Amino acid sequence: MGVLDIVPAGVLTGDNVRKLFDYAKENKFAIPVSNVTSSSTANAVLEAARDIKAPIILQVSQGGSAYFAGKGLSNDNQQASILGAIAAAHHIRTVAKAYGVPVVLHSDHCAHKLLQWFDGMLAADEAYFKEHQEPLFSSHMLDLSEEPKEENIATCVKYFKRMAPIGIWLEMEIGITGGEEDGVDNTGVDNASLYTQPEDIYDVHAALSAISPNFSIAAAFGNVHGVYKPGNVKLQPELLGKHQAYSSKKLGGKFEKPLYLVFHGGSGSTKEEIRTAVDHGVVKMNVDTDTQFAYLAGIRDFVFKKKDYLLTQVGNPEGADKPNKKFYDPRVWVREGEKTLSARVKEACSDLGNVNRL
Repeated sequence: MGVLDIVPAGVLTGDNVRKLFDYAKENKFAIPVSNVTSSSTANAVLEAARDIKAPIILQVSQGGSAYFAGKGLSNDNQQASILGAIAAAHHIRTVAKAYGVPVVLHSDHCAHKLLQWFDGMLAADEAYFKEHQEPLFSSHMLDLSEEPKEENIATCVKYFKRMAPIGIWLEMEIGITGGEEDGVDNTGVDNASLYTQPEDIYDVHAALSAISPNFSIAAAFGNVHGVYKPGNVKLQPELLGKHQAYSSKKLGGKFEKPLYLVFHGGSGSTKEEIRTAVDHGVVKMNVDTDTQFAYLAGIRDFVFKKKDYLLTQVGNPEGADKPNKKFYDPRVWVREGEKTLSARVKEACSDLGNVNRL
């Protein structure tokens, strides 16, 4: 039995998201996620998933959403981020089924200062639900990890009560992911904040499970956004096993791994760290830093290799009157970035055991 025996191809919502994550937990694999900033990056990720027969997660960040709408638009009230997120969602929904793979359409970190962006996406979900009986997005992330635990949980509960009835999965974060990404800078946080305690995880589970089972927790175990020299970041994925064991015991031991866990800051992690995290119930891992670099690599290498064909519209080493349009056409050099991005997504899927799962 494969994933397509359980859920359909295309964007998943409601219980189908949970069915996918249950299948991943039971079969000990996880699904990588890359932030998409354009139709080009979205298509490259979908292409990778199709080629290796795997479900995939595509997500938009607040900054990436604004970029999708256009850097020339004002974003003083998050209007460009809201518009771009909606545009990205509609594009992905339009093409996802054609790639033949199940897709989780997600929005990334939303800190307290960005709740206006979250509100705009949720309003779009509700409008889409009225017309289609499902939300526009599969899931959204609230990252209120910088707030006091009680406020973090209470705010998640407030939003989840609005999200659950229309079939939106909630991802929340408790404990802080270090480093800097998309304008959220946690480079100076206290080291202890990078490691979540089992009691905190259970408090989250108790509060959210009273509403719906469709939620996941990004628990901190030393995670840091970006890529750093070996030894500079101390990941402890074995802590995730302790979280599962603690919550399992509190819930009477009926389920060995009752938590759906998320691995943030996965770029640059060792294969052993990844394997340990997956063994302890991680179903989603973010690899955006690595995929950003991969997208650049194809374009960079093309420009270096074809430099003498890109300096003028006419004239190259083959002759002074030779046209260069077939080299500077964006469809040519952007495609090179898509190829290398797609290859990096395939590598991430392989690392997570997410190959030939359909």
